[in-house]
Amino acid sequence: MTLSSERQKLRAKRPRRLWWGIGAALVLAAVFLLWRCGGSGPDRPGMGGDAPPVRVAIAVAQNVPHFLNGLGTVLPSSDVLVQSRVDGQLLRLHFQEGQRVAAGDLLAEIDPRPFQAALDEAEGHLARDKAQLENARRDLARYAKLTKGDYIAGQQYETQRALVRQYEGTVEADQATVDSARLQLEYSRITAPVGGRLGLRAVDEGNQVKSSDTAGIVRITEVSPCDVLFTLPESQVGLITQAIRRREADPALPPLVVQAWDREQKKLLGVGELLSLDNQIDTATGTVRLKARFANADGSLYPNQFVNARLLVQTLHDAVTIPSAAVQLGSRGSYVYLVKKEERDGQEAEVAILREVRPGIEAARIAVIDRGVTPGDMVVVDGVDRLRDGIRVRVAATVETPRAEDPAGPADETAGDETAPAAGTGAGSGAGAP
Repeated sequence: MTLSSERQKLRAKRPRRLWWGIGAALVLAAVFLLWRCGGSGPDRPGMGGDAPPVRVAIAVAQNVPHFLNGLGTVLPSSDVLVQSRVDGQLLRLHFQEGQRVAAGDLLAEIDPRPFQAALDEAEGHLARDKAQLENARRDLARYAKLTKGDYIAGQQYETQRALVRQYEGTVEADQATVDSARLQLEYSRITAPVGGRLGLRAVDEGNQVKSSDTAGIVRITEVSPCDVLFTLPESQVGLITQAIRRREADPALPPLVVQAWDREQKKLLGVGELLSLDNQIDTATGTVRLKARFANADGSLYPNQFVNARLLVQTLHDAVTIPSAAVQLGSRGSYVYLVKKEERDGQEAEVAILREVRPGIEAARIAVIDRGVTPGDMVVVDGVDRLRDGIRVRVAATVETPRAEDPAGPADETAGDETAPAAGTGAGSGAGAP
């Protein structure tokens, strides 16, 4: 057999192999389509085969806190730069860096001798002018008697009275000079204007300081208590103002709670109360600023620290809650799968029922359902992708619906935006999504 004849036979076999391959692929595709479109294979869910396993949870009625999340910065309740109010040489410092001081504590001393000398000079001028005033007053009293007997001219009496008034003015000016010199002497002793924690000193002993120095001597910040300045979107202003009005209408209500969390939202740094809401919205960012006060007794909050602030605007009482994973999003809105027991072929069977719902807020892996679910209903949280309305299912496990967090305690570490709607938080839309 020649080489050319072998090549011709191979070329004749290639089309037949290709057609066999295409035919096999078409058969496999037809079998798959029949299975997807309602075939009666043994693995078809709810069609005579094994029912698909699902995990379920029981809907629970509980009180759910409604938090609004914002980004904030820690601010000291007081922040004062201690500066000298007189010029002179810094003699000594009476503090250690980082220590706590109370208002009025002595911090530094400036050489007082020039101010003492100025005070002594002013007091001397005052004493001299007071003596002149007393002498002029005695002369005025004598002139008054002589004028009544016409022993002197009336003009001389008036001149003396004017001289007395002149000396009185001089004495008042001298007294003001004395007070000013005494105040300058007091300023040579620099005291803490407020209580708080001292920072690092900006000048050392022996340096010449001036009242115009912008660096100052040391900074005092009060962090117990401290404030947190944070922002929230303008879309949430209505919820905030309503919460504020409720408290204003009923002073017996507790203050609005604000939580401060660290950057990773894993550690609760402190719990405070809302102080004020800004009177306008920032048009550049579309946010509104709020300020909260924290006791910060343990010093967990530090000035200029970045925190995640969470404002509690309301608490939903006896709200129907289910795990967030149970809520699915379809073309007609949010829905869940309920598991109900029905009569099938003379036997009681567990059936998946599609139920459209109206979700509310989402908080700490739970979703509040405003309509469509009642307490005690069994909802599917895992295995939704194989479900259709009305098919039989098998409950493989029952998980517990998470409890809502305590407003005064830590939240779940996986909690996300508490104001986002719960719709679409599940594993994806099922086969029978509306």
